[in-house]
This record gives sequence, C-alpha cells and structure tokens, in this order.
Amino acid sequence: MKHSFLDQYSDRKSFVHKLDPRTKFVAVLAFILAVTLIPPTRWPTYAVYFFLIATLILLSRVPILYVLKRSLVIMPFVLLIAIFIPFFKEGEVAGSYNMWLWQVSVTYSGLQVLWNTLVKAWLSILSLVLLTSTTRITSLLEGLEQLRMPRVMVMILSFMYRYIFVLVDEVMRMRQAMESRNCGGSSLRQLRTIGNMIGTLFIRSYERGERVYTAMLARGFDGHSRTLNRLNFRSADACFGIGFGLAIILTSVFNFL
Repeated sequence: MKHSFLDQYSDRKSFVHKLDPRTKFVAVLAFILAVTLIPPTRWPTYAVYFFLIATLILLSRVPILYVLKRSLVIMPFVLLIAIFIPFFKEGEVAGSYNMWLWQVSVTYSGLQVLWNTLVKAWLSILSLVLLTSTTRITSLLEGLEQLRMPRVMVMILSFMYRYIFVLVDEVMRMRQAMESRNCGGSSLRQLRTIGNMIGTLFIRSYERGERVYTAMLARGFDGHSRTLNRLNFRSADACFGIGFGLAIILTSVFNFL
C-alpha cells in the first residue's frame, strides 16, 4: 500500500508549503474555532471563510480534486451523527411523516442546525486536509511538541502514523490467506472467520507494541522525538499569521455586529 497517503503532496514548492508547521497549526486551529462560532443565520460569513480557505488551497498547488475527495470522505460520518437533529429540535414543524407505528416531525430550526453543522464540518475538514497535505507528518509532530502539546499525545500520534501501515499490511496478508483457503460456506461461518481474524490482529498488535517498546528502551528512549530537521520561524510566517489573524478577527467582528 502507499505509505504517504496523508502527506503525499507535502514535497511541493509553494508559499503554504514553506510556512512553519507551528504557524499553520495555530492558523488552522483559529480558523476552526472561528467557524464553529458562526451563528446559524450568518451565511455571508460562511462565504468569507470559504473564500479564505479556497485561496490557500489554490496557493498551495495541491490538486483541488484531491482536497475535495479527502474532505467528502468524512462527511458521511458527520451526516450520520447530525441526521437526527431535525427530528428532535423544537420549533415550527416543516413536515410530519408516519414511520411504522411512530409519527415523526421535522422542524425548520432543526433543518437549519443540520445545514449549519454540515457546512461547519466541511470547512473545518478542508482546513485540516490543507494542513496535512502541505506539511510532513514528522514536521507537524515536531511543531506540536514545541508548542507544548502533551508529550503522550504527540507520541501516540507518531506511533499511530508509523505503524498504521504495518497493521494495514498485516490485515491485507490475513485477508489474502483467508480468501486463498475459502472453500465456500455460509455467511455465519465467514463472520466467525472474520471475528477470529480481528482477535488475532489484536493479539499481534499488542505483542508487536511490546517488542517495539522494549527495543526503544534498549536504545535509550526517554519520551522525546528527535529529528534532524529544525523548524525556523521566519518573517513570512509572521506576515502570514498577522494577515490571516486580522482576516478572521475582522470577519468575526463584522459577524457579531
């Protein structure tokens, strides 16, 4: 499998790529916070924030189709959680429907909250996709550690990104072995086989984690992740941070006024 599916475009040359990972992380965090604070009726504010993130995507030279595909992958999970809001939100009824023995009603306020949730989630996902597409994961983790993020969280993210490919490869080998030995049978038998595979994968992952941790301790691991690359905060980062921050602040002030 491809081992760079998150940051496969991080080696491109653009203004966004050259920014310090700490600058980009703080900017994305501020952008997500500003998006979540938008009132439900302020649709022009959504347009302004979409214009900001779309401009950065164009400047980054990351393929637009790639960004859209990555962002839309998460939307079904958001929709699965938010789809019930129109049925439970109180307000003016937009329509009533009979479902077996129950009668459910959809309210206008619930539909408004649903659309706001989807738009906010999509804008936030766009910013995260832009961050991971223009920054190497190792540099981003180093920036998080220098921003005094919890060391345990940074190490968990580091190991997750390092060994998720190993686990996926293990699953693919187990699946290939199962298909090569499959001689038919009922669906119940196949479900039992899949359950055994999940249990085996858990045991192998636990044992691999123990071996990796023991090997790290033998090599002097003390909880710090060390890299040869050093992060440099330049004048371009300061200009971008000030400009992007002023854009968010002015938009928020206009929004609440």
